[in-house]
Amino acid sequence: MRKILFGVVITLVILFTFKYCGDKREDKIVLQESSALIQKQIKNVGKLIVTEGHFSEVFNYKNSKEIFGEYLTSDKKALVVVNAEVTIAYDLSKIEFKIDEATKTLQIISIPKEEIKINPDLEYYDMQSDFFNPFEAKDYNDIKNTVKVSLAKKLETSDLKANAKNRLISELSKFYILTNSLGWTLKYNETQMESLDTFQNLKL
Repeated sequence: MRKILFGVVITLVILFTFKYCGDKREDKIVLQESSALIQKQIKNVGKLIVTEGHFSEVFNYKNSKEIFGEYLTSDKKALVVVNAEVTIAYDLSKIEFKIDEATKTLQIISIPKEEIKINPDLEYYDMQSDFFNPFEAKDYNDIKNTVKVSLAKKLETSDLKANAKNRLISELSKFYILTNSLGWTLKYNETQMESLDTFQNLKL
């Protein structure tokens, strides 16, 4: 009788051991699958987000050159019409992240800064100069640089940057939806993202 009971106990222990090991193996497989799915999602989101804008301005360019001191000068001037295409881009393939399977945490370490490109198209009208002060390559470079500085200031007061950030946040929120559905935690640096609203307060 004792041998029978002992055999039953041994059998149960073996069955529970196999079941425990099987459950642990299944948990590990699920964990690895979740980790692979998160990495795949990050790769899918890793694209270039571009926001475009258009700006127009009119500049009056004037340059004076002293011929005989301040008593005689030679002036040149031009009316410059500017039409510029401005793009703001985020290259999400440059996102740095870390996956911690032990704590089921996806941590976004850094998000790339926006890339701003200003491409002005300049048209010159009413150009006036003389022999002593002709238009040179330097003048055109100076005009182009002045235009870019002015457009950069206009960009800061426009809603283009805010629109670009909203598009970025829309892409990043996909990480939260995915991790939340898998029972994982999403962090940006040390800040835990507890809801979609948390993204609106991100300091990028």
